[in-house]
Amino acid sequence: MSLNAVTLVGRVGGDPDVKYFESGSVVCNLTLAVNRQSRNNDQPDWFNLELWGKTAEVAANYVRKGSLIGVTGALKFETWKDRNTGADRSKPVIRVERMELLGSKRDNEAAGASSGYDDEF
Repeated sequence: MSLNAVTLVGRVGGDPDVKYFESGSVVCNLTLAVNRQSRNNDQPDWFNLELWGKTAEVAANYVRKGSLIGVTGALKFETWKDRNTGADRSKPVIRVERMELLGSKRDNEAAGASSGYDDEF
């Protein structure tokens, strides 16, 4: 048996980066700050998130920097060659299958206002 499951709850580190493709597909990339349970909880752990389809559209419309969200998904590693050095590079990415908006409407409005957005939620 094998299992690749990740569940995270945290605050979004920046506004969504959304890309639409000619095929009709949509992808959204986010960063998520998650506090680790420890005595020195000074620095959060940062995760790169990748969302596709309807989940990406919901994130594009309702998630802003500072929003509290919960996600479940799978861990994958993106790999590429560095253009300058030719070295192999990689980074971990969480491919999100499900996202929950956890903050209250007021929290979401405050996050939107603090990042310069006045969208109605």
